[in-house]
Amino acid sequence: MMQNTSEMVFVLQGLNDTLTNRQIYFSFALASYLVTIFVNLTLITTVCLEKSLHKPLYIFLCNLCFNGICGASCFYPKLLYDLLADYHTITYNGCLTQIFWVYAYVFSEFTNLTIMAYDRYLAICRPLQYQTIMTMQRVALLIILSWTFTLLEITVGVLLTSRLPLCGRHLQKIFCTNWEVVKLSCSSTIVNNIYGFILTFSHLAQTGLIMVSYTHLVRASLNLQSNRRKFIQTCLPHLVTLLIFTSSLLFDVMYSRYGNDLGTMQALKNTLAAEFLVVPPIINPLIYGINMHQIRTKILNNFTRKPEIQKLSLAKTISQ
Repeated sequence: MMQNTSEMVFVLQGLNDTLTNRQIYFSFALASYLVTIFVNLTLITTVCLEKSLHKPLYIFLCNLCFNGICGASCFYPKLLYDLLADYHTITYNGCLTQIFWVYAYVFSEFTNLTIMAYDRYLAICRPLQYQTIMTMQRVALLIILSWTFTLLEITVGVLLTSRLPLCGRHLQKIFCTNWEVVKLSCSSTIVNNIYGFILTFSHLAQTGLIMVSYTHLVRASLNLQSNRRKFIQTCLPHLVTLLIFTSSLLFDVMYSRYGNDLGTMQALKNTLAAEFLVVPPIINPLIYGINMHQIRTKILNNFTRKPEIQKLSLAKTISQ
């Protein structure tokens, strides 16, 4: 039976088997969210405060971390609320809003990683032209275009979904996704499917561009020792980030296609479904913060500087 979408309330069924251990899950989710916010804000603050880090690579990294905060923030607050609630529901408009920001995070992540791969290609393969090409104006333009392109993509997708009449209100996940809502449609979803294939192709093409750039980067790094060191310090974290993100999305695809065949393993279903929103945002800043010497040094200095200043101040006071 077709329902009035404007008044619809979806039922999220992914948490039905976690009610007995809700306090434990809530504690883990809250700790994970707080750590995610902390590590990303630490890296962003460090880059913003240190003038020596005001370079294209680190600015793009800040954009990646900001996107990670957006991705985590469109998932954790609702999850934390549901873990304490007896009924797990979300309004139709709230569901579309969550879909918008979840996919904005996904698409922006791909675009950011593509831009960062382009930046590393210029820095290693065309070092003499790097300063001329990658100016601060170009950096700002690339970031603005990446977000504009991302928001345009997801706006069209959400509008296509919002026009569909729905014949159900039960979602099998712990958060809203476009695929789950479209499955409830009473009418044809051909247009939505075609647009989904277009988006999939475009972002696979971005992944292909990243792979092509890394082919050139590996060749360049094998020729010179300096390029090899630069590749390990700046390109290896980027490659690890890409692999983590794509593998997380692969788990989500596995859930969408085979989730109903996993029997009673609801915890495994939830893990597969939410990994791309949980793992990359918390791992990315750690990978860059640990591997990149410039960032690691600045962060350690920021955490050790205050105690040293306090000791010097106390010694000066005592001497007076």
